[in-house]
Order: sequence, then structure tokens, then C-alpha cells
Amino acid sequence: MKTLGIDIGTTTISAAVLEDEQFLASETRANGAFIPSALACAREQDVEKITQTALSVIETLFERYPDIHSIGVTGQMHGILYVDADGNAVSPLYTWQDARGSLPHSKTESWVQYLTRVTGYLAAAGYGLVTHAYNLAAGLVPPAAVTCCTIGDYLAMRLCGLAAPRMDASNAASIGFFDAERCAFDQNALQKAGIDPNFVPQLAAEPVIGHFRNAAVCAAIGDNQASFLRSVRDKTAEMLVNVGTGSQFSVFTPHYLQADGLETRPMPGGGYLLTGASLCGGRAYALLEQFFRSTASMLGTEVHSCYDAMTRLLNENPRPDDVPAVCTLFEGTRADSSLTGSISGLTTHNFTPLHLIYGVMDGMADELHRMYTAYRQAGGTPKRLIGSGNGLRQNRYLQQRFETAFGCPLTLSDGREEAAAGAAQFAVEQQI
Repeated sequence: MKTLGIDIGTTTISAAVLEDEQFLASETRANGAFIPSALACAREQDVEKITQTALSVIETLFERYPDIHSIGVTGQMHGILYVDADGNAVSPLYTWQDARGSLPHSKTESWVQYLTRVTGYLAAAGYGLVTHAYNLAAGLVPPAAVTCCTIGDYLAMRLCGLAAPRMDASNAASIGFFDAERCAFDQNALQKAGIDPNFVPQLAAEPVIGHFRNAAVCAAIGDNQASFLRSVRDKTAEMLVNVGTGSQFSVFTPHYLQADGLETRPMPGGGYLLTGASLCGGRAYALLEQFFRSTASMLGTEVHSCYDAMTRLLNENPRPDDVPAVCTLFEGTRADSSLTGSISGLTTHNFTPLHLIYGVMDGMADELHRMYTAYRQAGGTPKRLIGSGNGLRQNRYLQQRFETAFGCPLTLSDGREEAAAGAAQFAVEQQI
């Protein structure tokens, strides 16, 4: 039985076809849908351009595999778009990178600080209902809008010809003010945020929300959960670290559990995924590479990339004993965007490229290990460590730093379109 999964990422749109849960084929297109905005901190994308690209990818794979039995959908979480009564998008996609929630609400508070205080929920910049609360106050909600949804929900809705989105709890929790334990939007919190509880989308009553051609279409699930489903072989015995543009620590628990600094996200099919996200993540290593390129440019040498030179330096030298401590919070955290990165322990002997490379890798691993420590302190049990993401897969020295930080071996996942394949696997698991 063949199943298709599609992942609407921030920069790419990817699809994977599984046959009896084994990887069969994939297709990837660039998602060049960012559009300018009058708001400097906005990060918006063209919904119709994304939709047409995704539909083209799906049609291509259906031409090659017309016997596809079911479709799973995932995509970038947190962001929202507005939908009218006929199911048409009436706004751009306000992505997870949109920072209007960090703008001032008053002289003393930003919007995220205000919303966190009045609702009792963590409100982060980029969360869809934080963006919506700002848009309401600023008069930016389109008059025709009757609800909102994620881009994955919108694609699933379009595939099925529905007039309204049907949202899985994994996506619903990502846009904010969602009671994960009760698996419902918190009506009281919505009202305190100035949001009409009737405006938020309805949750899907069943995994299957309709059909495209003869294939059953599942409600879209969060990309964090989709990637986890495909990356680990046994979700009850393994935990996942992912390093890409950002980075995440994720671990499954069958029962509701809260841990300091981690989000408790509903898991499609039941249970919860405790997740900690680093906003900078793999970009910390990229920032160091950019620093080296800038230094070369200052000396009159234009270098396209310094990654090979950085790897060569690591290959040719052992790890020094006096590596400085690097905090890689260069973009803060979801809870506090004002936090910054730092370097400490510098001396006249360790202010070198080699020391800095190791310091940044240590900082990246330590940031996710602190999340694991919070999970253990909340009562979580040790599990095997799985790694995913190109930032980790392509850097064996970073893999070693994670093994040192976590004190256990690291096993890399399959790595082929994990989010798209995870969405496909979710559809398989529904036995549809």
C-alpha cells in the first residue's frame, strides 16, 4: 500500500511516498514564497504560491504512483493565515518567524509579555494567535476572515474541497492558548487575549477529513511530531535531537507531563511530545562560518564558504583542553527574546578559530542537553539518543559533542524527508 506525505517547510516543499512503510520516492521544490510587508518585523509568505507548488508536487507523484492510497500532510507550525466563509485564503501566511508579537504593547510590556501575563500561557512571537491578537488591535485582520489555520491545514482543506479547516491537536497547540491536557483551546484565555473563542478553528473529530481523487486525506499534523514519528524507531524508548536551521529536543511520554522550559505538545494518535526548541540552533555554527568569511573579506580575500576550512582545521588538530564556554542563545529563547549569546573563559591562549569552533559546538549541544535535564527532573526516564537534521548529519565532530554532553551513543536517523515521510507514516498508522 502506497502513502504520500507532504511537508510545507519554510524554504522547501517536500513530499515522500512510502510503500508498506518503506521509503519509495521523494520530490522537493523551493518555497520561494516570501513577500514584502509594511511591517519591518513581519515574515509573510504568499499562500496561493505555496498551495500551487504543493499541488504540483502532489500531482507529479500521483502521475508516477496512481495507486496512492492515503495522504498525510505536515508543515511549518505556529504560523497562521486567515480564511473566509468559502474556505479561501484572505491573507498571507504569517510565518513562525514573524516577530510582531515582540513589538511594544505598552511602555512597559511587549505583546508576548502582556499576553503571557493575562492568559497564564506562554505567548511567543510567531505563535499564530499572538500574531492574531496584535493584528486585531492594529486593524490588520481582513474583514472577510471567519477563522484561521496553519498552512498545512489549509492545504489539507484544499485537497478535500472543504470550506473550513479541520485541525489536529498537534497543530492547534502550536498557535497558542491551547490546553494540551484537555486537548482544547482555552476559552477563558482567548477572551483575556481579546480573541473571540468562536474564531479559532474546529478540531478534527477523526484523523481522515476527506479525499483527494481516491486517496484518503488526514488532518495536517505538526512538523515536529511528524519528524519525530519517522526519525525514531521506537517512540517509547528513544529521544530525538534535531539540528537544522534551528534545533529541537523531543521526547515522547504516554501521559501528560510538564517540564521547565519544554512545551508539552499533543502527539497525533495519542500521548504527548515534550519539546524544547532553540531559535538559533544550527545557525550558531553558520554564524561562526559567516564571521570567518567576513574576516577573510576584511583581509582582501573573498571566500564563498569556510565550512571546508573549518572541517579541515578540526581534522588536523586534536580538541584543545581550554575551550571557552560559548552560550549560543544568539536569538534568545521563545520565552525571552531579549537573551543573548556570550563567550566566556577567553585567554591569550585560546582566542583561536579552533577553540571557537569547539566552543560553539559545545554550546549547541549543551543547550539541548539542558532541555533533557529538565525532562529528567520532571520525572522522565533515560532513553536512547537519536539524531537528525543536516546540521548534525554533516558534522561528525558535532555528533561527538552531543554524545559527550548526553553521556550516551548517538544514532543517526534515516534522514530522507523526515517530516514528509512522518506525515505519510501517520496516515499509514491510521489503517485507512
